[in-house]
Amino acid sequence: MSNQENKPAPPEGPERRPGANGPGGDQSFNWKGLLWLSIALSLIATGIMWHSTPPGKPLPYKDFLASLESGALDKGKGVKVVTSQGSQLDSIVSYQDKEGGAVKHTTPVNLGMVREELNAKLAAQGLVPAFEEDTNVGANLLVTLLPLVLLLGLVYFFFRQQIKMAGRGAMSFGKSRARLLTMDKNKITFKQVAGVDEAKEEVSELVEFLKDPKKFQKLGGHIPKGVLMVGPPGTGKTLLAKAIAGEADVPFFSISGSDFVEMFVGVGASRVRDMFEQGRKSAPCLIFIDEIDAVGRHRGHGMGGGHDEREQTLNALLVEMDGFDTGEGVIIIAATNRPDVLDPALLRPGRFDRQVSVSLPDVKGREGILKVHAKKVKMAADVDLMIIARGTPGYSGAELANVINEAALMAARRSAKAITTKDLEEARDKVRWGKERRSMAISEKEKENTAFHEAGHAILLEVLEHTEPLHKVTIIPRGPSLGSTMWLPEEDKYTQRKNELLDDLVVTMGGRVAEEMVFGDVTNGAMGDIRHATRIARKMVCEWGMSDNLGMIEYGDNNEHVFLARDMTSSRGYSEDTARKIDTEIKLLIDNSYQRAKELLIKYRPQMDALAKALLEYETLDGANVREIMQHGQMLNPPRSKPPMPPAVPDASGARDESAGEALPGGLAGAPA
Repeated sequence: MSNQENKPAPPEGPERRPGANGPGGDQSFNWKGLLWLSIALSLIATGIMWHSTPPGKPLPYKDFLASLESGALDKGKGVKVVTSQGSQLDSIVSYQDKEGGAVKHTTPVNLGMVREELNAKLAAQGLVPAFEEDTNVGANLLVTLLPLVLLLGLVYFFFRQQIKMAGRGAMSFGKSRARLLTMDKNKITFKQVAGVDEAKEEVSELVEFLKDPKKFQKLGGHIPKGVLMVGPPGTGKTLLAKAIAGEADVPFFSISGSDFVEMFVGVGASRVRDMFEQGRKSAPCLIFIDEIDAVGRHRGHGMGGGHDEREQTLNALLVEMDGFDTGEGVIIIAATNRPDVLDPALLRPGRFDRQVSVSLPDVKGREGILKVHAKKVKMAADVDLMIIARGTPGYSGAELANVINEAALMAARRSAKAITTKDLEEARDKVRWGKERRSMAISEKEKENTAFHEAGHAILLEVLEHTEPLHKVTIIPRGPSLGSTMWLPEEDKYTQRKNELLDDLVVTMGGRVAEEMVFGDVTNGAMGDIRHATRIARKMVCEWGMSDNLGMIEYGDNNEHVFLARDMTSSRGYSEDTARKIDTEIKLLIDNSYQRAKELLIKYRPQMDALAKALLEYETLDGANVREIMQHGQMLNPPRSKPPMPPAVPDASGARDESAGEALPGGLAGAPA
């Protein structure tokens, strides 16, 4: 049941305040100004066209001269010249004899140009003109002053508009940029959030509090003031915060940590205060601060020291969070990928007094996420999302959503009616490793080297005891690599035993060993393998206590993420002699793995040659094909013919692709050439 009816209307945020773009705002078309401008222009035109000459029939100057020379003018009434001021023409008033009396005529004339001619012709007829000055002061003033008044009015009008806009900009410079998400447009509930069941349970009491605060207050308890969501990118922290607001049916203000920080000192602190003020007016509500590490970094670790705008903003945030009561119904939710750089004062009880870990989903969570996104597309009836979930360990929710989207695009490109399992598997590989580069021209020598390299990895995966099942091996370039060997875990693994790590090192060495055995030379294609092996061996010695000589001691501060201002001053924590021992142990692990890989590949050389030959023929083999070669020396059920490829051309440079992939988290890994 919604309690939206009894809540006060939300305050005018940046999108709803007067002055914002849209109907009724100052940025809309100014019809009132246009109306006044039209009236002013009409008055000017009227003044210019307003002649103050005496009434009478108009008579052109040429006809006036003809009448004068023919003696048709009434000399008794004479001729009168009316001089005008301003931009108006002078006038000649004359009378012509007609039947029934004299008829008055008015002739417009520029007296300055025809004065001498007019005087001569009048004198010839014995006429002396009477001069009269136009006394229409109102018309003259209108013509003279109205343009000046109009100009001043327009200047004042435009300056007034600019001053109003500048004033509003200056006054709103310190206003919060929090965006109000209306639940009517995009309501998100817990049904649309999958794979984070524990996190949903932990924040469910926030929903209950927002719906019924008295339930908690009558027992004397209070809800956490702030909830900090911590987890890798793409795990659904922002989505979970929106779902809390959707379930409670309350206003949801969203802002990024970088929106607080400006080049002017004090603006960030002002925006923090304004954000909390908006929250109090809209209570009960949620305020979500994404990427809070942009403003909440540890104080005192600035490179230059001094008074930092970011620190002032953080101080304002700390004061505001400590100053409001949870009874007001305002709950702060923040998200970050780097909790290690946050200031301790921000994490103490009374501020962000609850941390919710939003981790990567397990196999059931991945299946749930895939089902949520699969509702938006058309799937084939035989698609089993559990198979895709099992084959995507280490994938975040955002990556799984991308898998579904890429599969839909692939199916649409081939004009399919529904998404198949093959589309999903290809999309999975594309999201993690990149698209297959079938058009890449590779020489036969390069292809043969890649085939033996990948065969070395695949053979060791099959013969070693503590390895994961082989999934697929290919020599088709994908992403930066020329080939890949992939394996899938039978279940999600959160720890690794020493024997598993040692076998992992042996498998990693397999590609380089195979190249040396077959060609008597090595290439730079094993760069990724070497990097992966070095990292694993160093962690075994320095962090996991798996060295007999160095024992269960952690060497180093184990900072996975670098925080420059902090890490520049940190010491190594061990002596030079210990450093030499560490290097010796790491080299010993890698050398032993290399020797063991060499012994095994020498033993299974016929199978390696057969596998490399099959890869050159079919390019991609799955785990079942490799196992048939290991057991029978040949494939009993070979795959279908490979798709056509462009003709190979000699590699003029003779260099290999140095960008090689690495083992990937969660067990689905590639060991590219």
